Amino acid sequence: MAGLAEQLGFVTYLTATGVVELSSQAALVGHDGWADARLGDFDGSDVMLNDYVLIEELRKAKGSSYLDKPALRKALNVLGDEAARHFEVVLQEAVAQYPSVIAVTHVPPFQETAWYNGRHSDDNYLPHFACKATGDVMRRVMEANSQSRLLVLCGHTHGTGEVEILENLHVLTGGADYGNPTIQRIFDIG
Repeated sequence: MAGLAEQLGFVTYLTATGVVELSSQAALVGHDGWADARLGDFDGSDVMLNDYVLIEELRKAKGSSYLDKPALRKALNVLGDEAARHFEVVLQEAVAQYPSVIAVTHVPPFQETAWYNGRHSDDNYLPHFACKATGDVMRRVMEANSQSRLLVLCGHTHGTGEVEILENLHVLTGGADYGNPTIQRIFDIG
């Protein structure tokens, strides 16, 4: 994706980008984001996502005839930590310059923001549908920077919901149906 964005020139791949100014008052940051297997009951979970078969980084964790859960946990931890490190850097930079920051990531960063069918994901699904490492970074940065507001836009769980984690940290989880993308909301960025 980074190579394609560079080649095209008119596409911004947020995982390979720093802070993007939207206006003098607002900035955008982002990362692909992965579930990190740190919330819920990963060991007891019987969930087998297509991601674990179709995505190369995760397929490597699969044994010849069964899911190698320790290897998968390690791979998910590494990917979650990578996203968290990225957000640690870009969020610190963004909140130092802008009163309003929007962060986009695929996977919800908090247990409370992983929705499905109007309810929070249970311990069986939560390890696959949230990234604790990213949420910890977002909470820590925003607790230390009360002068800024962070709006997090995420998805992955196919359920919708809104949660105020802190007074200055709000998360919108967008819903989706396979093959039927829809606009969730339109924002006016001043």
